[in-house]
Amino acid sequence: MAEQAVAVAGGIIGGILLFILLGITAYLLWKKCCRLFSYEKLINPVKTTNANDIFQDQANSEIHLKSTRSRSVPFIIPPTLHGRDWIHLTNEEQVQEDRDPFMTPQSGPRSSFHSLAGAYVVGTINPDLYKFPEDKSETDFPDGSIGRLWFSIEYEQESERLLVSLIKVRKLQPPADSCSSFVKIYLLPDERSYLQSKTKRKTLNPQFDENFVFQVSSKMLLQRTLKFLVYHVDKQKKHHLLGQVIFPLKNEALTEDNKLVIWRDLEKENLEPPSEHGDIQFSLSYNDYLGRLTVVVLRARGLKLQESPAVGVYVKVSLMNHNKFIKSKKTAALLGTPNPVYNETFSFKADQTELDTASLSLSVLQSIKGEKTLLLGRVVVGPFMYTRGRELEHWNEMISKPKELVKRWHALCHST
Repeated sequence: MAEQAVAVAGGIIGGILLFILLGITAYLLWKKCCRLFSYEKLINPVKTTNANDIFQDQANSEIHLKSTRSRSVPFIIPPTLHGRDWIHLTNEEQVQEDRDPFMTPQSGPRSSFHSLAGAYVVGTINPDLYKFPEDKSETDFPDGSIGRLWFSIEYEQESERLLVSLIKVRKLQPPADSCSSFVKIYLLPDERSYLQSKTKRKTLNPQFDENFVFQVSSKMLLQRTLKFLVYHVDKQKKHHLLGQVIFPLKNEALTEDNKLVIWRDLEKENLEPPSEHGDIQFSLSYNDYLGRLTVVVLRARGLKLQESPAVGVYVKVSLMNHNKFIKSKKTAALLGTPNPVYNETFSFKADQTELDTASLSLSVLQSIKGEKTLLLGRVVVGPFMYTRGRELEHWNEMISKPKELVKRWHALCHST
């Protein structure tokens, strides 16, 4: 009996295993058939058609593209991506929807030039959206412009050379009808030596494309300033200064891999002799919406430096209200030079109701070894309560021209 029971149990287990094996085999065959059927669906749409059908399809698709957007480029989905469906959005873009990767697309007009390859149009691209912004530096000139200068700078760290490329000047305003111009380039504070370009004759828009080299150490580089002087040569070979560009190097990231191409508008040189204690040039601006007073310290000239070895010359800007100190900020200290260039911007919070009682004090100071500080000169700008003359005019012009930088020169004095 025991042997018979074992035989029956073995037969039942074998039958179950055989049934499972047949089931797995049948499932695999069914999956293979399903895949073959799906591939047939993908291949079926690419049936051979006659030439008339192809040309008709091309014409219909082109008409559809022209009607949707006249200046657009069709965006084509290649056949390898046909296993994905696309849902139309309101802005004519489309997004994928996750579905069976072997389903054929049911929507989207077919492309005229990809119809035989099974591709179809899912949207269009507007070329205007991908245009580079137009360079208006040669067309947009401010009122009263006397010209614009283009140049590039690059610094070689190993050889400690500053490479300056003089590119071009546009819209010069010479005293005569014709213009023969050249450019002198200085590396301040050294005003005794300079490099000079060739003379370009009989043109208001000279193209120079000349390269110049200044030898300067990396430690001193950020304390130097480029100065371009543009001259006109008349028939008597006299030189007339047309304008200048002052460009401090301290705010620029100068490397061998970073060649900066820059343009600046020419400025008229201040031909008036410096005052007794020197002059300072700065800009003022007031933003009535933000309640922000902005001061841009540009440069100074004709400073009477002390004979002691100077550590640096800097400008301290102080905001006062009712002659009470509110806040002060100062520029970086430049090595002793009578004509330092700063180009530094400072902002102060000042409510519009405070402009009748507030004032700004700009002091030019010289540091001496031993932590001593000498006052070289000072100027105060503000309302009628504190100032008169050019300082009052500068303040009132700032208020009358909100959000606009108003630039002026001021004489320094020693009064407190």
